[in-house]
Amino acid sequence: MSDAELERLRGRIDEVNERILEALNERARLAREIGTLKVGQAYRPEREAQVLRRIKEANRGPLSGESVAVLFREIMSACLALERPITVAYLGPRGTFSESAAVKHFGHGAAGMPAASIDEVFRSVESGAADFGVVPVENSTEGAVGRSLDLMPNTPMRVCGEVIVRIHHFLMAKTAAPASLAEVKRVFSHGQSLGQCHEWLNANLPHAERVAVASNAEAARRAAEEAGSAAVAGEAAAGHYGLAILERNIEDEPNNTTRFLVLGDYQPGPSGRDKTSMVLSARNRAGAVYEMLTPFATRGVSMTKFESRPSRVALWEYLFFVDIEGHRDDPQVAAALADVGRIAGYIKVLGSYPAAVL
Repeated sequence: MSDAELERLRGRIDEVNERILEALNERARLAREIGTLKVGQAYRPEREAQVLRRIKEANRGPLSGESVAVLFREIMSACLALERPITVAYLGPRGTFSESAAVKHFGHGAAGMPAASIDEVFRSVESGAADFGVVPVENSTEGAVGRSLDLMPNTPMRVCGEVIVRIHHFLMAKTAAPASLAEVKRVFSHGQSLGQCHEWLNANLPHAERVAVASNAEAARRAAEEAGSAAVAGEAAAGHYGLAILERNIEDEPNNTTRFLVLGDYQPGPSGRDKTSMVLSARNRAGAVYEMLTPFATRGVSMTKFESRPSRVALWEYLFFVDIEGHRDDPQVAAALADVGRIAGYIKVLGSYPAAVL
């Protein structure tokens, strides 16, 4: 390619950049104008989900649908921040997968609030210190996150969104440490992450002590301070704590994924592609669980999750966490929920919300 042709193409890119900038500011002005007409919560997850789905469907490339969704998420986040930046609590410190989930869902325009525990995330939202909270609920390899489920029945907050994060684990250590894996004497990570990398650690660090800590970010901090140690964490943690990445993508399952739920004092309206989460208990009689779930089948409502947890009220009594497709305002879902309510010993609808835009 000649220098003249290169300069011509660069000139066209500059022209496109100026048009993009003009369009972005026009969008921001319109968003701010809409903001003056809104009453109450400025953030509307159902509207954002509809926009992102429409953008992905309209995309003709060469950018991928995921790439344009990320770009438009950040545009919406920046425009929302012009009205009022929202605060999002997540399991901290910085560098956790929970922070990645919060950024993926709300964009960088939201103000992150790292919390020391999942309990603190719930308290931050319930007290109004944070507008929303992001908590992990299940991993494709390790299963349910028990503490998040245990707190759901008692919170007055609603589930108003979900985030799906593809989990890649990295082995990291201080820049000057170790020259080979044989020098790693200790590996810090969250207990679930250690489980997700169990076979890799067995094969590559069989003699290293495994130490479970509160979060992967805490693991990175410990590895930065203790000689002969390493951490299993997400890539962002390496940058936050000045660590060198020794090995990449060490998770045992190639499709390792964690699902997070968004909590807040808001009930989204139907978006066209929704889920509803609830917690149930069955009456103490034979066939009660089957009877309790039958209305979903008879009403044509698809159930996507069924998880049992001890009730913590009485010995050998259980709560059942159920996800179904559809919004609680959809006629068939509303009818099924009414039927279940008459059969179940207890029902609490945790929320209806847009299905994650992957």
